[in-house]
Amino acid sequence: MARLCKIEKDKRQRILVKKNKAKRDELREKIRDKNLSFEEKMIAQRKMQSLPKDSNRVRLRNRCLITGRSRGVYRKFGLGRNKLRELAMVGFIPGLRKASW
Repeated sequence: MARLCKIEKDKRQRILVKKNKAKRDELREKIRDKNLSFEEKMIAQRKMQSLPKDSNRVRLRNRCLITGRSRGVYRKFGLGRNKLRELAMVGFIPGLRKASW
């Protein structure tokens, strides 16, 4: 199990990303707009830089929803490899079973 502070930090960071997503998207469109002047683009870029760094979606780390483990996380399920295997063996994940041939 991951340290509790890491799990809590991840939760706070995801809330921050969700809160600033619309503002970031709007500023990104302004920066990429070819019809705007250079000064307007620079103003938009400064506003983007004034936002918190952790509000950027790229800084998020995939973590297991149960244990908080950061490595070996399957995106489709949102679970770490250990918990995914345990839940699949018990039958809690529909359509998933251990391969045997």
